[in-house]
Amino acid sequence: MGVRTLPGNPGITINLRKNARARRMTLRISRIDGGVTLTVPRGVSEQEALAFAAEKQGWISTHLSKQATASSVGPGQSLDVAGQRFFLRDGTGKRLQVDGNVIALPQPAEKGRAQLQAWLKEQARAELTRASDRYAGRIGRRYQRITLRDTRSRWGSCSSAGALMYSWRLILAPPAVLDYVAAHEVAHLQEMNHSPAFWQVVRDLYGPHDAERKWLRQEGPNLHRFRFEA
Repeated sequence: MGVRTLPGNPGITINLRKNARARRMTLRISRIDGGVTLTVPRGVSEQEALAFAAEKQGWISTHLSKQATASSVGPGQSLDVAGQRFFLRDGTGKRLQVDGNVIALPQPAEKGRAQLQAWLKEQARAELTRASDRYAGRIGRRYQRITLRDTRSRWGSCSSAGALMYSWRLILAPPAVLDYVAAHEVAHLQEMNHSPAFWQVVRDLYGPHDAERKWLRQEGPNLHRFRFEA
């Protein structure tokens, strides 16, 4: 049905999506980017859908106001990387420089953000490779490769061929959370499912993990508030 905007100050953009299997209209607000989606069953007109959304406008506004605001990274900010806090400063060179817990960003700003993102991906690959190697060794399994992406729907995955994929933004999470995700995906090398046997492998590799899973649910979406593009 397309994208529509509810009037207001500011207006609220809503993605109207038809679903023949839906039994009722449902509203969802992404915890990652704040996108609002209204799923509409067959037989419901666009006018009816927008009237339903208008009735829920107060509820939508309240939830959107509680979400973290996306912001471009830059000098004056700080980032937690692998459990260490780094402070971003203006740099004078052409390349990003790391000195202790200070990161000097080159100019112009878009160049500094691009180099910072590249550096973060390097740190993520090193930490995720370390954790994956350790856990794979414990169960006597080998993975095919590690790929880093900026995924919004999952923090990691393991293919049937043994290829591991991780979100590079895990480097911005507490180290225990990154380690848990690595243990979770490596466990799939042995159990390609989420059966009780799989979760037993996760417990054998990592131990209790309720706190890490809770952190990902509650705080994980905030890792996407950092913007590195121009």
